Amino acid sequence: MGLRPLYRKLALRRLGVFSIFLAPSRLRAFARSTELGLVLAAAVVGVVSGWTVTAMSMIAQGMHQMIFGLEAGERLSTIVTTNTTTLFIAPIFGGALMGLVLLVLTRYCKRPMVDPIEANALHGGRLSLNDSLIVAAQNLISNGFGASVGLEAGYTQLASGLASKIGLSLKLRRSDLRILVGCGAAGAIAAAFNAPLTGSFYAFELIIGSYTILSLAPVIVSALIANVVARALSGDHFVIDIGHFGAVVPADYLPAMLLGIFCALAGILLMKGVSFVEEMARKSFIPPALRPLLGGAIVGLLALVTPQVLSGGHGALHLNLDTTTTIAALVGLLLLKSLASAISIGSGFRGGLFFGSLFMGALLGKLFAYSAPYIFAHATLTPVIYAVVGMSALAVSVIGGPLTMTFLALEITGDFPITVLVLAAVTAASLTVRHTFGYSFATWRFHLRGESIRSAHDVGWIRNLTVNKLMRSDVRTAPIEQTIRAFCRDFPLGSTQRVIIVDDTGKYAGMVLVPEAHAGLTENADEDLPIAGLIKYRNEYLQPQMNAKQAAAIFDKTESEALAVVNDLVERRVIGLLTESHLLRRYSEELDRQRRDVSGEI
Repeated sequence: MGLRPLYRKLALRRLGVFSIFLAPSRLRAFARSTELGLVLAAAVVGVVSGWTVTAMSMIAQGMHQMIFGLEAGERLSTIVTTNTTTLFIAPIFGGALMGLVLLVLTRYCKRPMVDPIEANALHGGRLSLNDSLIVAAQNLISNGFGASVGLEAGYTQLASGLASKIGLSLKLRRSDLRILVGCGAAGAIAAAFNAPLTGSFYAFELIIGSYTILSLAPVIVSALIANVVARALSGDHFVIDIGHFGAVVPADYLPAMLLGIFCALAGILLMKGVSFVEEMARKSFIPPALRPLLGGAIVGLLALVTPQVLSGGHGALHLNLDTTTTIAALVGLLLLKSLASAISIGSGFRGGLFFGSLFMGALLGKLFAYSAPYIFAHATLTPVIYAVVGMSALAVSVIGGPLTMTFLALEITGDFPITVLVLAAVTAASLTVRHTFGYSFATWRFHLRGESIRSAHDVGWIRNLTVNKLMRSDVRTAPIEQTIRAFCRDFPLGSTQRVIIVDDTGKYAGMVLVPEAHAGLTENADEDLPIAGLIKYRNEYLQPQMNAKQAAAIFDKTESEALAVVNDLVERRVIGLLTESHLLRRYSEELDRQRRDVSGEI
C-alpha cells in the first residue's frame, strides 16, 4: 500500500511532461509561444502533406487503370491501346462530370475559391478546408478522366488547406499561420517530386513570398518529413529519371541562356493561350456547365492523334527523354500538348501547369538541341541536358520561382555543373517574363479577375487597415445655413479644431476650421455672414472601405490635415473623421511590425 502513492506521483510527473500534447489549451500556447512549437506543427503538416499527395496520386492512378484499362505501373500518357473509343469518350465523360460539379457550385457556392498564394497575400493564411477539398476533387476528376492538367495544384491546395486548418485550431498568429500554409505547399511539392529543396523554395518564393530565418526550420522540416512519408508509402512512384547526361563547359552557358529566353516566350504564349480560350468561352453562347464537355471532346480528339497529351505527362516525359525523336514529331507533340493544356484549363477543367510545363520545356529543350550545334560550334551539351534546362526554364516562366526550378534540376540530376547552367537559364527566362509580361500563371489569373497582387507577399494587412477602423466617429457638425457669429458661439476656440458642415438634407457639404471662423468673425464684426463662405474640401472626403494606402494618397492630393468620412457617394452621410497624422502613425506602426516580423525580432 505504501508504494501506491509513489507510483501515482511518478505517473503524474510523467504526465506533466506530455501534458502540452494532451491539453488543447497548452498545445496552442506551446505552438504560439516558441519556435519549437511551430516546428512541431510543421512536422505534423509534413506528415499530412505526404499522406495527401500519396492518396491523391493513388486515386488518380486507380482512375486511369479503371477508365483506360492501364496495367499496373503503366502511365496514362504512354498508353498503348487499340481502344480509341475510350481515349475519345473518357475526357468527354469527365467534362460532363465537371460541368455537373460547376453547376452545383454555381448554385450553392457564390464566392470564388481562394488558393494558397491568395490566402497568404490577402487573408493572412486563412484557407477554407471545404474549398480545398472541392478543388482537390475537381483536380482528381479532371486528371482522372484524362484532361491535360497535372495534380500539383490539387496537392498544394489540399495540403495548404489542411495546414491552415491546423494553424487555425492552434490559434496561430497571422505570420505563423502564413508560414504553416507554406509548410503545407512545401510538403506537397517535396512529396510530389521527391525533392525537399524544391518544395522548400516553392514555399519561400511562391507561397510565403519571402525567405526568413523564422520560416526556414518549419518549412524544411515539413518538406523533409513529407518526402519521407511519401517515399515510405509509394516508393519511387514520383521520381523523375533523366538517364545519362554529359558534361558542361563554359561555352555551354550562352546557348542555355538563349534557350531560357525562348522558353520565356513560349511560356507567355501558353499563359495567353489559356486566357484566350477562357475569353472565347465566356463570349460564346455555350453555358458554363457545358464548356468542360466540349473541351473534353477536343482533348479526346487530340488523344486520338497521340495519348501523350493526356493527364500531366509523367510517362510522356520519360518516354521522350529516353528515345530519339524526329524534329517534326517533337514540334507536333509540343503544339498538341500546349493546345490540350490550354483547352483543358480554359474550358473549365481544374488543375495546374506545373508538370505540363516541365514536359513541354523538355520538348522545347530537345528541339533546341538539334539546332544548337549549327549556331554554337563549341557547345557540348547533350539533348538530355538541354531537356533539363528547357524543363526548368519553361516551368519558371509559367509557375515562377527561379530557385525552386534550379533546385529541382539539382535534385533530379545530382549534378552541380548542370545546376549552375540551369540557374543561368532560369535567370534569363525570369528576367524576360518579368520585363515583357510581368506575371506568372497564378498572378496572371489574379490580374484577369481584377486583383492587383503579384506575389504572396502579405498585403492583406494593408487592405484590413481600413478607414472604417481608423476614423473617429464622434464628429461635430453644423448646418450650412448657420452664420459665422452663431457658429463661433456654438464652437468657441479650444472646443475643437474642425467642424463638418451638412446641408438641409444631412449630406456632407464641407469642413470649416474653427480658428478661421473666429478670425472671420473678428474681421467682419458688424456683419452676419453665412458660414458657407469659409467651407473647405467640399468634394474631398473618404469612404469607410478605403484602405490606408488609398486614404494616404487622397490626403497627399488634397494637402489637408483631416477629412470627413461619408457612408457612400450617393447619400454622403457623415459617419466619421480621420486625421492624416493618425493615419500615418498607424500605417507606420503596421509597417514596422511587418518589418520586425520578417526579420525575426518578434
